[in-house]
Amino acid sequence: MTWALVAVNVVVFFLTPGNASSVNGTTTLTQQCKQEQFFDKYAAIPRELTHEKQLPLVATGQTGTDAAGNEGCVLAKPSYHKVLFLSAITSMFLHGGWLHLLGNMLFLVIFGNNVEDRFGRWRFLLFYVASGIVAAYGFALAQSNSTETLIGASGAISGVLGAYLVLWPQARVWSLVPFFFFIPLRLPAWVVLGLWFLLQWAYASGSVVSNAGNVAYLAHVVGFGFGALVALAIRAHDGPPPEPRRAQWRRAAL
Repeated sequence: MTWALVAVNVVVFFLTPGNASSVNGTTTLTQQCKQEQFFDKYAAIPRELTHEKQLPLVATGQTGTDAAGNEGCVLAKPSYHKVLFLSAITSMFLHGGWLHLLGNMLFLVIFGNNVEDRFGRWRFLLFYVASGIVAAYGFALAQSNSTETLIGASGAISGVLGAYLVLWPQARVWSLVPFFFFIPLRLPAWVVLGLWFLLQWAYASGSVVSNAGNVAYLAHVVGFGFGALVALAIRAHDGPPPEPRRAQWRRAAL
């Protein structure tokens, strides 16, 4: 199921206007307007989720000029009916550029397979989707009047990271440590994922400033917390998990 989710994300990425032609996102105004139209239709928008009503004006995919001669994307009343709850699901399969996609898929591949082994294929899929929904609504409740589109799998993947931390806190994870140079070290999962969570919390709370652009850090925090709580419940019900698959393989090889 982990690899199936990766495949769906990649396919949707290539179906998103403008993505395939740029590393960081769209480059021309025409591509940008078509992408905005696509995101307005399929991405989660906090104001829509909290008010349960579509935005009155959305991108049409066309370019135009205003009275001052400034060129931009044309807005108009939506010509489609958007199921707002479903947009919290479809949004987690949308990405704005190659770096956005590859970064999320890397985390999903590294941590998703072991969590899937523990949960089971279909329960993992339900958990993944639920994490994304909870993350989207958690962010929307905190930014209830925002009309920025919320896209990306990071909310769902944050749930996977939270579950991994609870299930295998002592598992060794390769990580690049920025000490003078980026040094690869194998550190316990509780160190790597714990620091990652604290950093997301610091960014979300405004304690530190990030230069990563419009990243929904609060969605990461909410997704991570939800995943940890679900894993705690499963651990209490099913008992301690076996070692992660890779750790078992390394021990057998020795």
